[in-house]
Amino acid sequence: MKMEVKSTDTKLSWSDLKSVVNDLRRQLSSLSTMVPTSISFRTLQDGRTRIYFLSTPQNGWEMTLLYTDVPNSSEGTSLRLQSNCVIEANFPSLSSSNKHSREEQLLWERKRLTTWGITSYEIHSDSGKIVFPAASSLFQCLDNGYSGYFFKAAPLFPTKLRMTSSEAKLNPQICQSNPDLVAYICNHDIWVAHTISGCNVRLTYAHKGDRSLADDPLCAGVPSYVMQEEFNRYQGYWWQPLCKDGIYRILYEEVDDGDVKIFCFPSSQSDTGEVEEFRFPRAGCANSKSYLKMIEFKVNENRQIVDICMLELQFSLSILFPWMEYVVRVGWTPDAEYIWVQLLDRRQQRLDIILLSLNNFSEVLPMYDNDTNSIHLGSPIVQVILTQESCIWVNVHDLLYFLPSTEHNEVQFVWASEDTGYRHLYLITSQIMPYTNGVMETTEPMDYVFLQPKIIKKVALTSGEWEVLGQNIWVDGDRELVYFMGLKETPIEKHLYVVSLQRPGEVRLLTRPGYSYNIYFNKECTMIVAVYSNIQKLPACQVFRLTHTDWTVDGVILTPIGYLLDSIPLVNDSYCPELYTHEINSGHVLYAMVFKPHNFEIGKKYPTVLNVYGGPEVQLVSNTFKGMRQLRMHMLAARGYCVIAIDSRGSQHRGLLFESHLRGRMGTVELSDQVEVLKWLAETLGYIDLSRVAIHGWSYGGYLSLMGLIHHPDIFKIAIAGAPVTNWSLYDTGYTERYMDLPEHNQQGYVEGSVLNYINKFPEEENRLLIIHGLIDENVHFYHTSQLVNSMIKAGKPYQLQIYPNERHSLRHLDASKHYETTLLSFLQNNL
Repeated sequence: MKMEVKSTDTKLSWSDLKSVVNDLRRQLSSLSTMVPTSISFRTLQDGRTRIYFLSTPQNGWEMTLLYTDVPNSSEGTSLRLQSNCVIEANFPSLSSSNKHSREEQLLWERKRLTTWGITSYEIHSDSGKIVFPAASSLFQCLDNGYSGYFFKAAPLFPTKLRMTSSEAKLNPQICQSNPDLVAYICNHDIWVAHTISGCNVRLTYAHKGDRSLADDPLCAGVPSYVMQEEFNRYQGYWWQPLCKDGIYRILYEEVDDGDVKIFCFPSSQSDTGEVEEFRFPRAGCANSKSYLKMIEFKVNENRQIVDICMLELQFSLSILFPWMEYVVRVGWTPDAEYIWVQLLDRRQQRLDIILLSLNNFSEVLPMYDNDTNSIHLGSPIVQVILTQESCIWVNVHDLLYFLPSTEHNEVQFVWASEDTGYRHLYLITSQIMPYTNGVMETTEPMDYVFLQPKIIKKVALTSGEWEVLGQNIWVDGDRELVYFMGLKETPIEKHLYVVSLQRPGEVRLLTRPGYSYNIYFNKECTMIVAVYSNIQKLPACQVFRLTHTDWTVDGVILTPIGYLLDSIPLVNDSYCPELYTHEINSGHVLYAMVFKPHNFEIGKKYPTVLNVYGGPEVQLVSNTFKGMRQLRMHMLAARGYCVIAIDSRGSQHRGLLFESHLRGRMGTVELSDQVEVLKWLAETLGYIDLSRVAIHGWSYGGYLSLMGLIHHPDIFKIAIAGAPVTNWSLYDTGYTERYMDLPEHNQQGYVEGSVLNYINKFPEEENRLLIIHGLIDENVHFYHTSQLVNSMIKAGKPYQLQIYPNERHSLRHLDASKHYETTLLSFLQNNL
């Protein structure tokens, strides 16, 4: 199918543009491939593997839970694996129920979710218990594991968990040692339900539920805004992995927002006229405080939750580690004996991993005998096992894996650091507090605290000028193999690799060059699901079995089993952008992506849109298929525009030094790279009209769109700035201070990086600037735009403003999204 394209010289009415947007969305729907996500594995009694995943069923539009059964190794394979619905199709529509709580909406926003329906689920692999949140409630079902070639089990109809509170229930976790127990968050406190007896108990009482945030600053089991938004930790409580002596334990984080400033936004229910309150720590201001606590309880013979006991640390982490600001990662060691915690300082240049023994938590403070200064074997241990420091910043990641240790006073783990400038894996052996004859003599009351790690051995498993990705590692303990994702082949392709603990440095590529992958492993490291695509091919999803000829990396064999999703042919080759590399004057190689206009004619020059982000933590240019997430780029190309994206210095996946190019000077260095590559592309390609270039982006991209019009008005004829940052002093601590340092340490950088200090440099001509913002955006507050608008008015500078009253940061609502696209096309056709 060839998309009909009208010349950009043809001016359309608003009504016509609305029709164009609807038509383009319909025609571009072929790019909407719902790839399986949230994949988990379960071994059935007959030896087969059942794979669960979230996706949309055939002819469906809401995300739901599906499964496929994989034959065991003794049976044949098929080219296409059959997907089945876990849940009954007539289960009430989840997204149309319109019961989404404020907490649910904010969680979706911070996770950047764009789907509807079931967006997460918990499964207990041994029992088949499934729990998922939907429409402010929790639902459960039990998959008995029925499996057959000729008959499939009927879909399950979930039941709502019996609960006493009417508030939204979020973040459920099944107890791994007893799947009848499910913990969850309700109104900022932790509850636990026994799903058989119906016993439902509130475990913590941190939050009073007052209407005013000022009088109710505590919450339990819910990370702070900054922890969710900037450190990607959405969990605030953790079940002990093993139940010991019939005692169930939940470690949790209590967050105190009392010192964090409150801001008010219009209510998302626009007709009420009310306002909503949000806690938001601006750069240089107070953060939330975090405290680790623990709950213990038992389950009696009547399946009632009894003997609830609240425990606290005998010495708070802030006393033991006065430099700490953030508790960024928390968990249990596999033997359930220790709690590990990652602590980060305010400037994010030091990270410590500490181990806490269980008996650090107690109801009472005294822990010493009156007549002795000895701490016995049962005494607490606080042990730093690793310290990582950087003069740039520490990138927090999820690559920590504890290995079984043969020595009582040692701990061995796989960890990743950027000591060489690139994130690489290390095998580390660290000492735990030694004992002499079962007793350690102490002279000071806190001699059980070891603040300096004693690293016995540190072995580099990987090395080189490439990056190990920071989300997952998988360890085959029997064969001592570590699987990981990395960018060894090229910075624009994610691949699966394996390295042996026995032969460090020997890294083997397991996936196919020319594609970029996302990988999911089962617990035993015997099966993977691979989702992959490239710039010209839609995503496919394939299942592989892992076998071995020996214990080395060369002995790993990936055998294809079948497809969960085939890569369907493209209906229009125009959907595929082209990738380019260019060495800029600094000697760095940068990557760019160009969407040709669909009505392309040789010899003609086209108006061009530079779709910019330019900030840290993001990579726009990669060898992956550009689908509906790049809808606006496709839409602009279909309307006859050339669309360009460039990853300048400071972007992700190129190493710490490359990222640190913008350290302390955000907004002042990124555009020189963008403009240099843009000019090179214009000269090389020959069809970019440099007299008609627009710059457009959202968030950081909106910020650079403003800076582009300020500092390069000769290059950018117009700018469209979506939800722009205008002053870094108004943005949050975790992000801003990582890249700009604290305001008192970098006053000049904050001044030079503020749009508000360049108002007089905005053009005097009309119709060169369009600003777009959601009124209830709690990420980049509308206050950024209101400050800009006030300054523009005082300076007599022209601008256009488009406000979306009920939208947050992502313009998730379809009507608002379509209106924005119509606005974008209208502004471009009339002014570019």
